[in-house]
Amino acid sequence: MLNIALFGPPGAGKGTQSKMLVEKYNLAYISTGDILRAEIAEGSELGLQAKDIIKQGGLVPDEIIVQIIEERITSNTEVNGFLFDGFPRTTVQAYILEGLLLKLNTKLDCMLSLEVPNEHLKNRLLKRSQTENRSDDTEEVINVRIKEYDTKTAPVAEFYEEKEIYHPIDGMGDVEEIFGRLTSVVDQTVERSWINMVLLGPPGSGKGTQGRMLAKKFNLVYISTGHLMRQEIKKGTEMGISAKEYIEKGDIVPDEIAIKLIERQIKTHPDANGFIFKGFPRTIVQAYILDGLLRKMQSTITTALELEVSTLESIKRLAARGKTFSRRAYDADTDIIIHRLEQYEKRSSKVSEYYDKQNKIRVVNGVGNEEDIFEHLSQSVSEALKTIR
Repeated sequence: MLNIALFGPPGAGKGTQSKMLVEKYNLAYISTGDILRAEIAEGSELGLQAKDIIKQGGLVPDEIIVQIIEERITSNTEVNGFLFDGFPRTTVQAYILEGLLLKLNTKLDCMLSLEVPNEHLKNRLLKRSQTENRSDDTEEVINVRIKEYDTKTAPVAEFYEEKEIYHPIDGMGDVEEIFGRLTSVVDQTVERSWINMVLLGPPGSGKGTQGRMLAKKFNLVYISTGHLMRQEIKKGTEMGISAKEYIEKGDIVPDEIAIKLIERQIKTHPDANGFIFKGFPRTIVQAYILDGLLRKMQSTITTALELEVSTLESIKRLAARGKTFSRRAYDADTDIIIHRLEQYEKRSSKVSEYYDKQNKIRVVNGVGNEEDIFEHLSQSVSEALKTIR
């Protein structure tokens, strides 16, 4: 998802630019001002509570704002993301927004701040009060609102500067010029966003082969926890020794080991466009872990690809691999093969449900020749990328 907050003092032109950004990037528009005015016009309970506060130029309590915004977010499911106009206005609201977006397994990608001198703001607002007959645009109220902005809202910039997603934008000039400055930053933000994929499927479904091919085509870093662990075992490291007994039995290696290996691989590729994860997550707990790990780096999973292969087909493939030079230690033992497949059915299949609930999973038939399967996977990835770009 692409989530943008448009920041700036009253009269900076947020409303006009928001509508243009919403159309260009297919976003849901969330304007606290518009929403509150609608609530007031409807005479709702929340509207009545907010009415007197708005007339005085004050900020509506967070309890009211949060209820309205959460309802708007959850009711918009056919969009690429959200554009917030007029929220957050305080650092407390910034934390609230973090929590709301975390609940949706997403994040704020950029905070765009329209910079306009105070005198120009007053002139714009006074002119608007004449053309739109808005009772909250009297000179007295305008002064209060600008003061509120300076004392309460401006510190929000520091919050997002620390997260390195705050972008001041010159708000002077004609509408198209300002829009061009905004879209330039948004496009750069999208290009810098990681593309992270999870490759799912039972043992023997061909994840390794397809994962490497996808990584090459989409310029991603391929991370196979199984491969990394086998390297540790070969080197005789402490992690390798700890992992060996689990791998030989076909069991899932402790999460602590997998986390260390994944973090190390990510840190060694600081300029990566993104990552494709094979062999992790294999449990619902590991899915939470991967989300947390990526969130630390201001990223998330873009899409999950699942190779669908029958149990019988998996057994045939693993048994056949056990007779080749690329065999694993556990491929030659039928009992271990069955144990691994049972582990997948019991624990790993729940990971598919996890990503399905987030509308991120795409299932591809894993039976057929490698080229056809790869083509179907590539098409699924391209379709997924269109929704975020």
